[in-house]
Amino acid sequence: MFHPSLERHRTGSVGWLRASVMGANDGIVSTASLLIGIAAADAPREVLLMTGVAGIVAGAMSMAAGEYVSVSSQADSERADLERERHELAHDVPGEQAELTQIYVRRGLQPELAQQVAVQLMAHDALGAHARDELGLSELAVARPVQAALASAATFALGAALPLLAALLAPDGRVLAWVGAGSLLFLALLGGVAARAGAAPVGRATLRVTFWGALAMALTAAVGAAFGAVV
Repeated sequence: MFHPSLERHRTGSVGWLRASVMGANDGIVSTASLLIGIAAADAPREVLLMTGVAGIVAGAMSMAAGEYVSVSSQADSERADLERERHELAHDVPGEQAELTQIYVRRGLQPELAQQVAVQLMAHDALGAHARDELGLSELAVARPVQAALASAATFALGAALPLLAALLAPDGRVLAWVGAGSLLFLALLGGVAARAGAAPVGRATLRVTFWGALAMALTAAVGAAFGAVV
C-alpha cells in the first residue's frame, strides 16, 4: 500500500520567505538609517516622525512595485518557456521524448530505463514532465507576483514601524541611541527567525544582517552630523 510522505521540506517556503525577510530587513535598515541621519542633523522630533512615516509609505510602495515587476518578469519567462514546450509537444513528440530520455540518462539511468520513464511520464503529463525535468519549474517555485508584492510591502511596513516606535518612545536627547540599539536588536531577531525558518545557521545569519544594518546606520549618522541641517 502506498503511504504518502510525511516529511516536511523547506523549499516550499523559499519564495515567500525571501520576499518577507528582504522586506522586513529593508524596512528596519532604511527607516532606522533615515531616522538616525535626520536625528544626527538635530531635527526636531516632529520632523523626525513625519520623515519616518513618509519613509514607511514610500518604501512599502517601492518594495511592492519592485517585487511585482521583478516576479512578473520571471512569470512571463516561465509562461513563454511553457508555451514553447507546448508547441514542441504538439509537433514533435518523438523528439521531445528523446530529449527527456537524454535528461534521465545524464542523471544516471540506463538508456533503456530512461526511455521507459520518459514514455510513461509523457503519457501521464507530457507538459508537466518537461516543465519539471527540462525547465526546472515546479509548483513550489512558480512565480507569484501578487503574493511576493504583498509580502514585501507588508513586511517592509512592519519592519519600518519598529525603529519609528523606538524614536517615539525615546527620551529627549536619546533618539540616536534608542533607534540604533533597538534597530540592531530587531535585525538580530529577524536574522535568527529567518535562519530558523530556512534551517540555516542562526549565528551567521544574525551577524550578517546586524553588520550591514550597523554600517548603513553609521554612514547616515555621519552624513547627518556633517551637514548639521534639517533635510
